[in-house]
Amino acid sequence: MKKIVLTGGGTLGHVTPHLALIPRLREEGYEIHYIGTENGMEADKMRSVPGVTYHAVKSGKLRRYFSWQNFTDPFRVMAGAVKSTRLMGQIRPNVVFSKGGFVAVPVVFGAWVHRIPVLCHESDLTPGLANKLCKPFAKRFATTFPECAEALGPKAEMTGTPLRPELFSGTREKGLKLLGFDGSKPVLLMMGGSSGAQSVNKALREALPVLTEHFDVAHLCGKGNLDESLQGRKGYTQIEFLDADLPDALACSDLVLSRAGANALCEFQALGKPMLLVPYPKGASRGDQILNARSLEKRGLCHVLAQEEMTAETLTEAVMETWKDRERLEEALRNAPPANGTARVLEMIEEIQGKESGK
Repeated sequence: MKKIVLTGGGTLGHVTPHLALIPRLREEGYEIHYIGTENGMEADKMRSVPGVTYHAVKSGKLRRYFSWQNFTDPFRVMAGAVKSTRLMGQIRPNVVFSKGGFVAVPVVFGAWVHRIPVLCHESDLTPGLANKLCKPFAKRFATTFPECAEALGPKAEMTGTPLRPELFSGTREKGLKLLGFDGSKPVLLMMGGSSGAQSVNKALREALPVLTEHFDVAHLCGKGNLDESLQGRKGYTQIEFLDADLPDALACSDLVLSRAGANALCEFQALGKPMLLVPYPKGASRGDQILNARSLEKRGLCHVLAQEEMTAETLTEAVMETWKDRERLEEALRNAPPANGTARVLEMIEEIQGKESGK
């Protein structure tokens, strides 16, 4: 039986592409192992996936700012590398697929020690620090953006991002029922990620008196971010987080307001949803969301509003401008290269095994 080790962690963006690949890998007869952190987001998610054996290793966080943990975390990374190397010797996988994040570095290194081929995937427009550190040890890179493939060089290929098939199974009728709308108005769906987006949440709520004249507003506000004073407001539904029901919410949405995480952008693009993006500002991240959003904007696939320029008034104006431009955006999305990279990533997983064994 063929064996594969999956790794990646830190955010849901490092986990969800694995969920797209796992059913297909099982169909292909793979024994699937996942190496992640002891208590990270990936641990909770992957331990519950049938057919996946979870292994926990220690890992530090790769920070670009001063922290006393920067002095202790290298020792955690070293411990993780030692354990990952031992696990590779025990599991003896045919291949490793890494989605990045701080836990991936010791795992990829451990695979390299045992001459196990590694395919890394980078979702953002520029390579993250983890994938930069993994580059010398990886056979190939798959990327979401063409700019990233160019930056990584001959090892890299733009593939899109593996997307879960259930994403495309939602229905408008179920979505409207879930959100409590009757379908008489277009639906504006605001998605802020698993933890929400505080500044966009605030601006959207302040803009509701005007927006609800034109839209029914579905607001995925993030855990702990419900506003009790707005419960029951006509034309507005707030929900902390959706998982299994998300495809239905997306199916009934006519316009999406979102941050600019790469995986979410691929999902919206694959579903053909007109987008208004408010990327995380440079000070709150490494600036990858700004680059992601500008890349799509340059290709005519979305509108962008900088957070620094966002107020209730400018957000309302940007939403209305995006809505007026929806037909052009929908056409551009239809004509764009495929965003779903599941098939090509699976092909690359097979290819690097063949090259390693001399086939």
